[in-house]
Amino acid sequence: MMKSGRKWRNWSGIVSATPRTVLYPLHIEEVVDAVKLCRNEGRTLRVLGSGHSFTAVAASDDVFVSLDRMQGILHVDREVCTATVWAGTKLRMLGELLHSEGLAQENLGDIDVQSIAGAISTGTHGTGLAFGNISTQVVGLTVVTGTGEVLDVTEKSHPELFKALQISLGALGVIVQVTLRLRPSYKLKYESARVPLSDCLGRLDELAREHRNFEFYWFPYAEPCQLKVMNETEEPATPGKITGYLSDVVLENVVFGALSGLCRWVPRMSAPVSRLCAAAVPTGSKVEHSHRVYATKRLVRFNEMEYNLPIEAMESVIREMREQMERGGYRVHFPIECRFAKGDQIWLSPAYARDSAYIAVHMYRGMPHERYFADMERIFLRYGGRPHWGKLHTLKAAELRNAYPMWDRFQERRRAMDPEGIFLTPYLRSLFGIEAEK
Repeated sequence: MMKSGRKWRNWSGIVSATPRTVLYPLHIEEVVDAVKLCRNEGRTLRVLGSGHSFTAVAASDDVFVSLDRMQGILHVDREVCTATVWAGTKLRMLGELLHSEGLAQENLGDIDVQSIAGAISTGTHGTGLAFGNISTQVVGLTVVTGTGEVLDVTEKSHPELFKALQISLGALGVIVQVTLRLRPSYKLKYESARVPLSDCLGRLDELAREHRNFEFYWFPYAEPCQLKVMNETEEPATPGKITGYLSDVVLENVVFGALSGLCRWVPRMSAPVSRLCAAAVPTGSKVEHSHRVYATKRLVRFNEMEYNLPIEAMESVIREMREQMERGGYRVHFPIECRFAKGDQIWLSPAYARDSAYIAVHMYRGMPHERYFADMERIFLRYGGRPHWGKLHTLKAAELRNAYPMWDRFQERRRAMDPEGIFLTPYLRSLFGIEAEK
């Protein structure tokens, strides 16, 4: 145990907390002890991951539990191609560990610093119509409940609880172990192209269905967009070259960071900088093992809102966003990220029961985002949008209940797993509408 009193901030700096206590358990028994401590003393507990959520979903001024000392692979089952890992394992480490076993996850997002438990608990996703979010790769979970009980949960052993736990916001218990469905290691060929946004929108269905992974970035006040595709290949890995470093690190982080600083100090430069970045979209390709291709270095910090939408709404939403941007004159230069995902049956998944499009808007850290995000959110909501749990949004329990058909069933499971509300914080109480229920 470590007494804290030191302020914690999330990655972007928009969320802060000053926990009374920070715990670093080494094994499950110590997690159980932490839960029982909170239960006996009437305290609350939140698991601290990597701080990559932009909401206050992880924040607590009471007890933080960090699983940073519970990382690594516990067991590999080659017959069924699964692996059980500690829940604190960071995705970057996990990719390398699995690769050393000749295995890989079927899909990943574009950031790999999160813990596996944090990634699945907030619905982290990549892109590709054949793939759900990372939580769909989970086949088993070991969780410590609010009463200190240790449960091993699979779809077969606890069918409803499993669907609630796959994306749980940490409200059902402390996930300590995760069993993942895997596949043999594979390589991807990544290709980046610069095309007019109008051409990209006209080919959305074709691009999404013809490529394993497809996403695109479009820039406010500019016509060119960046089109990214990835497909499996047997080609040899591309040798590490200085040109790749210049593109991935210098241009996309150092230069972009300098331009972002300029926009913060001189906001009227946002539109010209956006057009400059659109004109400088890198083109080219590279081949590498999958876990080394999905993620990109993110050194320039920002705040983000992301919404899930019915896949057929993508083009209409983007056209409305462009029209609103022209009317609103927002001081924004960050590109808008557009991705795709297969529907699933996870209760709190934004992709529940529908193949989906995801649209994310960003604002450089330190620049006001409120009006821009609010106006974009209104567009998303008109098309049946559901927020990403780790990204900024304004919805509360009433709206979320309407958006998620299994909302009430999830709340029933939450109360059963955590009857005394050990895992609840003011943010989660507000999100779940718990005060209104009393």
